[in-house]
Amino acid sequence: MSDIQKAMALLITTFTKYASKEGDKNTLNKDELKELLQNEFGDLLCKANDQTAVDRIFKDLDTNQSNSVDFSEFVNLVSCLTQMCHEHFIGKK
Repeated sequence: MSDIQKAMALLITTFTKYASKEGDKNTLNKDELKELLQNEFGDLLCKANDQTAVDRIFKDLDTNQSNSVDFSEFVNLVSCLTQMCHEHFIGKK
């Protein structure tokens, strides 16, 4: 398995781990998203413990206004964070 395939599998596994905690296994509710942000992105997202920040992230991710975050909406977060990290590290060189 290539590194890219491993990364994709990790994204899917991580999403499923948190989405499976309550209700619909295919979406994250606000509490599940908060737990995922705190546990998986805590160092990267300093405000993962700030409920107002989590509320805003949730609202921004929930583009279809379903009151949940599906996998494609979650991938948007990962993509944005990856771009920010890339820009940060390129800028430091």
